[in-house]
Amino acid sequence: MSAKILIVDDHDVVRQGLRSLLTARLDWEICGEAAAGEEAVQAVADLKPDVVILDVTMPGISGLEAASRIIALGTGTRILIFTMHESQRMAVDVREAGAHGFVQKSQAARDLILAVECLLAGGTFFGDEPGDQPGVKKSDKPASAAKAAPNSGSVFCSAFCFA
Repeated sequence: MSAKILIVDDHDVVRQGLRSLLTARLDWEICGEAAAGEEAVQAVADLKPDVVILDVTMPGISGLEAASRIIALGTGTRILIFTMHESQRMAVDVREAGAHGFVQKSQAARDLILAVECLLAGGTFFGDEPGDQPGVKKSDKPASAAKAAPNSGSVFCSAFCFA
């Protein structure tokens, strides 16, 4: 069964670009798109995607507010914030909203597929550098993505993606 992904961004060209990147994976299905936070909440309620990729800055409610409302729905949808904002505070704000990770738009080519894989595996994806994770040193980077940590029962998706 394909993983269902909902794309939410107020810019059509960004949604098209995300669709192009994500549909390269045959086991992933883009189940819908939305252009605003309130539309995102309704689309999650209706479509029950496995992952929603959610922009922060949109008309109406922000992506962070939409994330909080999506969590409250109780659908189990994993939330990946997709943002142009580059600040050290973003990981904190994303966690406080209940989202499971974030990717900066400037790093999408490098991080987006890995981040979605992490969320689908039950992990999280935060930060731009491995050292940005609490308790993680840059030298802790595992050799491969989506690898089970020995004797831990958790999933390492990368040095900055944990279950």
